[in-house]
Amino acid sequence: MRALFLLLGLILAAPALSVTANAADGELVIRESKYSVKETIDRLAKELASKGVKVAARIDHSAGAKSVGMELKPAEVLVFGNPKLGTPLMQTAPMIGLDLPMKMLAWQDANGKVWLAYTSADALMKRYGVKGKDQVFKTMAGALDKFATAASGSSQVLQRGSH
Repeated sequence: MRALFLLLGLILAAPALSVTANAADGELVIRESKYSVKETIDRLAKELASKGVKVAARIDHSAGAKSVGMELKPAEVLVFGNPKLGTPLMQTAPMIGLDLPMKMLAWQDANGKVWLAYTSADALMKRYGVKGKDQVFKTMAGALDKFATAASGSSQVLQRGSH
């Protein structure tokens, strides 16, 4: 009986373990959302607009899958940016443009939980070897955290990029 409860516990924890394993490199900030995928991304878009941040694109991966006769649980990406933050980084390290503008992904897992993830500012700084722009990255990290909290309804982070 004890073994059965242990096995059941491992099965129920598997989705959270897989989310953490996917972010084990410490580059992603992931939090659970209290809302559906669509509502999470809608809330993110509204928060960005209220702060004057430009939304460049909204991508519905589920709709894309459906358009080719395939199924995918709800998953959407919002692409957004602030040239006042991004331009100084691109002036220093043009290749950071591969990751700018920023993106947040909301997706529903096999158990119906919705997650929100984005690449941490620290990861971008390390990935592109940007020096002398610590304040820009600090500002970016704070803004991303506020946007993600507003979108997900949660400030609890499952995974945070290493600092």
